[in-house]
Amino acid sequence: MTDSPLIAGVDEAGRGPLAGPVVAAAVILDPTRPIIGLADSKTLSAARREQLAVEIRGKALAWALSRAEAAEIDQINILQATLLAMQRAVAGLSIAPAIVLVDGNRCPALACPCQAIVKGDATEPAISAASILAKTARDAELCQLHNRYPNYGFARHKGYPTAAHREALRRYGPCPEHRRSFAPVAAALHSVVIEE
Repeated sequence: MTDSPLIAGVDEAGRGPLAGPVVAAAVILDPTRPIIGLADSKTLSAARREQLAVEIRGKALAWALSRAEAAEIDQINILQATLLAMQRAVAGLSIAPAIVLVDGNRCPALACPCQAIVKGDATEPAISAASILAKTARDAELCQLHNRYPNYGFARHKGYPTAAHREALRRYGPCPEHRRSFAPVAAALHSVVIEE
């Protein structure tokens, strides 16, 4: 361990989807064990994200994943649920950071100093690492969700509002993991007509 202050990077995955949780990750990288190739998770292939996620979990000084469920998102809105998931991820770290860097323009309420950095997942290695852990964890979860609710195609679109997902919503109505406060889900809820 070094004498430099411990920096935790924080990011989330899953703000835009119509279903599933929003997942946040917090990562404190080890400056003595650099990880080559960290970048915004959205710019990496799924295979590269998976490789990096294994390396991050193995080399980081500390990391934690947390979430806010679809029901919580419906209750407090997606922004507040995202901040809550981030708060939970930082609280889950085995080491307390001296400062937290968060991707975006809003900071969760934390006990330590926090700085929001727009596009931080592309410029701050610790945020990039958090971005990769959050994305890989959420994608894996949506693949599991696909096994429970195969009609919706979650393994393909990960809950995002693609044309295929919207059509499945129209045909089958929402499943328990859909976010009822999101407009397309609310519309499907009221339009799944009594076709029986």
